[in-house]
Amino acid sequence: MTETNVFQLSQPVTFADSLTEVLREGARALLARAVEAEVADFLARHADCTTKDGQRRIVRHGHLPERSIMTGIGPVTVRQPRVRDRAGDAGERIRFSPNILPRYARRTKSLEALIPILYLKGVSTGDFEEALAALVGADAPGLSASTIARLKDAWSAEHDRWRKRDLSNKRYVYWWVDGIYLEARLEDQAQCILVIIGATPEGKKELVGFADGVRESAQSWRDLLLDLKRRGLSTAPQLAVADGALGFWKALGEIWPSTREQRCWVHKTANVLNKLPKSLHGKAKRALQDIWMAETKKEAVAAFDAFAESYAPKYEKAVECLTKDREALLAFFDFPAEHWKHLRSTNPIESTFATVRHRTIRSKGCLSNKTALAMVFKLIEAAQKSWRCLDGHNQLPKLITGVKFADGIEVVARSAAPQAKAA
Repeated sequence: MTETNVFQLSQPVTFADSLTEVLREGARALLARAVEAEVADFLARHADCTTKDGQRRIVRHGHLPERSIMTGIGPVTVRQPRVRDRAGDAGERIRFSPNILPRYARRTKSLEALIPILYLKGVSTGDFEEALAALVGADAPGLSASTIARLKDAWSAEHDRWRKRDLSNKRYVYWWVDGIYLEARLEDQAQCILVIIGATPEGKKELVGFADGVRESAQSWRDLLLDLKRRGLSTAPQLAVADGALGFWKALGEIWPSTREQRCWVHKTANVLNKLPKSLHGKAKRALQDIWMAETKKEAVAAFDAFAESYAPKYEKAVECLTKDREALLAFFDFPAEHWKHLRSTNPIESTFATVRHRTIRSKGCLSNKTALAMVFKLIEAAQKSWRCLDGHNQLPKLITGVKFADGIEVVARSAAPQAKAA
């Protein structure tokens, strides 16, 4: 036995992880095969292109210099094949532009989405390199403080361009509207983010409006709606889905009075239950579900009356909270049944911001309001790619042309009564 035992301790972020190395090597091989397949497909599509002397015009021409792509499991190296056009002038030259591996790409989109999350969490620019090294490895390239600062400026500029985009060729059949309090390093605790998501005539959901406001006031909503209108959004949506915040409904009534109102059943249920003792929450929640899950408006009205009759004697405030918005809560019955599950709540907004809320916390950092909005915008932009299209999107053109629906079914106009027979 020796008098001293010396053990070599691992230094921070210098550990060896065999599993990570295996995954990284597998990712490198998979990426290489995918790029090779894309090049092969490009060459096959241009196989008929020939030069004046009959040779193939588009051919392989070695490889570009090896580059490293930063991913969630660390850097993955790849060599991109080079493609040469043997003929054609500079303006007519056929160029290969890979979709899998864009030019100048140095990091994956998922890693770029991580950067605004860390920023909103309060990590300063100078600490980014250390924070990311702990996540993706100490040899993370292109993630210095200056790189992060440039990305931040680019995102702010991208957000500004989006806010000023032309909307004259846009139309939305439905809106989902809400004010979100993120606690994300905004300048004023009273500030919230006003969000509008719209459904296009093709059934796709996309971000329509995004701005900061003061406690969802009518003036803040009015400013946002007028800005949309000034940029060309001239057609009012058929239906807007939101909670009972009076600020939005007041502004909407002034600017687009023809839009129908649909109250969010998730918010309404929570508001009603807050006015009832906890011992009754289970029973009351089932009674409320009988209303918004009814198959016809007549059955929903009957369930409304049953709820009021059961709870009015002791819990008048709970019944009043529900019944004061009766018409707005049942508006969805006048729209296609395929859309009901989309229209009964503001879930498109709530589900998107659920993860953003968990990833943001108020701190004492010096992040400006403009930068915080740009960071949240980038998170929404990433989430937007996974938004589901509306079921029954083929019904949307009917709504635009004025077709009426009752209890979710298209109303077919009755044919004119047959003319009386001639005497």
